Amino acid sequence: MSRTILCFGEALIDFHGEGNDARGFPRAFVPFAGGAPANVAVAVARLGGDAAFAGMLGKDVFGDFLLDSLQREGVDAAGVARTDEANTALAFISLDAHGDRSFSFYRPPSADLLFRPEHFHEDGFKQATVFHVCSNSMTDPALAETTRDGMRRASDAGALVSFDLNLRPALWPREIDPRPLVWPALQLADVVKLSAEEFAWLAVDGEEVVLEKLWEGRTRLLVVTDGPNALRWFHPDAEGELPAYSVPAVDTTAAGDAFVGGLLLRLAALEPSGDRIDHLISQLPRLHDALRFAAACGALTVTRQGSFIAMPDENEVLDFMENHA
Repeated sequence: MSRTILCFGEALIDFHGEGNDARGFPRAFVPFAGGAPANVAVAVARLGGDAAFAGMLGKDVFGDFLLDSLQREGVDAAGVARTDEANTALAFISLDAHGDRSFSFYRPPSADLLFRPEHFHEDGFKQATVFHVCSNSMTDPALAETTRDGMRRASDAGALVSFDLNLRPALWPREIDPRPLVWPALQLADVVKLSAEEFAWLAVDGEEVVLEKLWEGRTRLLVVTDGPNALRWFHPDAEGELPAYSVPAVDTTAAGDAFVGGLLLRLAALEPSGDRIDHLISQLPRLHDALRFAAACGALTVTRQGSFIAMPDENEVLDFMENHA
């Protein structure tokens, strides 16, 4: 039985600033392969999992670079489509002294926005035990519907559906409130991952309102991360928190994606069933182990610069967990 984790959305070039001049501006930008769902696919592959990626790349040198990078990492890229109607998306990243990042996106227009339902390979859904997306695929109406279509098709095929909000305000038109646009996707996901800032952003009427709205949909597990602070988890019948790892941060760019990759790898090992998350919640040590493993993946990633290249392998994660309480 396949345990493939299929990630859908954007793959883009992250240009990281290096060497500031006297005014604080980067002297150069170095390209790294990235993009949130693509990062998750690479994280899974680095950890020894079966990962696949679906999305649209431009027929340009950056698209070539990303496709080659995915394949070199062992990610199944059969679901990648190419177009000459738009270029591959770019992001320029600046880091502060604490490794926290700010983004300048060159999107839209970009190739990833042109992916449509007919570009999905039906075999991908049949082989997937997990289907993962994030909100960067919700910024364009047609792509948002494509994303929801993929979530529904994956669910109908028996896959666990995962949604990481991964909110990037710079990608949304200023006059648009993303909240009502991301909620339909949130309610289609079995597993939702938020940062503490994103949870607060959604919870304009209180956290309980957010939880009730999630439980009205398909969601059975919400995980809220907060950097080095304790992470929180919620289920309709239970909730809890676990301490996180505290490490010196070099670059936080792909830490959340590494966390998601680690968590999904553990969830993919669950026996396929409609109540697999409920069954996991009944085995708290197993849930806690999955969350600690995911937290270790994220912690290791912030100690390195880059996106794809920052992802740890399984031995690194297990050694880290053994040496860090």
